[in-house]
Amino acid sequence: MSKIHPTAIIEAGAQIAATAEIGPLCWISSRAKIGENVRLLGRVTVMGDTTIGEGTVVFPGAVLGAGPQDHGNEFKEEARLIIGKNNIIRENVTMHAGTPKEHFTTTVGDGCMFMINSHVAHDCVVGNNVIMTNNAVIGGHVRIGDGAILGGNCAVHQFCRIGRKAMIGGMTGVGRDVIPFAIVTGSYGRLRGLNLVGLRRSGFEPETIKAISHAFMFIFKGKEGTFEERLVQAHEKYKDNELIMEQVKFIDEALAGRRKIMIAE
Repeated sequence: MSKIHPTAIIEAGAQIAATAEIGPLCWISSRAKIGENVRLLGRVTVMGDTTIGEGTVVFPGAVLGAGPQDHGNEFKEEARLIIGKNNIIRENVTMHAGTPKEHFTTTVGDGCMFMINSHVAHDCVVGNNVIMTNNAVIGGHVRIGDGAILGGNCAVHQFCRIGRKAMIGGMTGVGRDVIPFAIVTGSYGRLRGLNLVGLRRSGFEPETIKAISHAFMFIFKGKEGTFEERLVQAHEKYKDNELIMEQVKFIDEALAGRRKIMIAE
């Protein structure tokens, strides 16, 4: 039997795993799906069609699966939020369900940490092992790559993409796509370089990090030709380096997309 506090309100139809714990004053909707070993510590609100993967811990005040802050789509029955395994969701975190624009779905991966007051908007896709620090917020349709870190009080504009293992500094506004492995800081975010510390901590070999650094300098800081011309050259120059080509292809997609690419200054 699930461990459910007597003050919790569980609507008929909610699916709660036998090993889940539901703390005091929680409210769980009839369409919620709560996985094995999930712990809702107290005063957690789970709305609509929300799935919480096994091992996830949710702290008091969090509201998960509310309708999107997208006018006209606030109360769609089809809207859903899917949260993966082993996440830490701290106090007052909010995550919203999706809209028809993205098949009604907001998705969060595994092993993430969402610190106090952070917010995941409608239709976002958050990868695995992402950290969103206190008060970090992402707008609708944002894509966050695996292992990215968003600093305190940063804000990511809707439709932006944050590449894998990128680091966004505190108090930073992001209005363009950010390449994988980057560091972005400043009140209006600027691409400052690569997240070298993060790459080392992730186990990348020194030779690999050096190669990524050289490619970054060539593409973003090179003296010959325009940025676009250097990008074309990079396709041939680095075609055998998988990590650099990850960045190059990300840039290609950004230039063809809605928010374009954040360029180093």
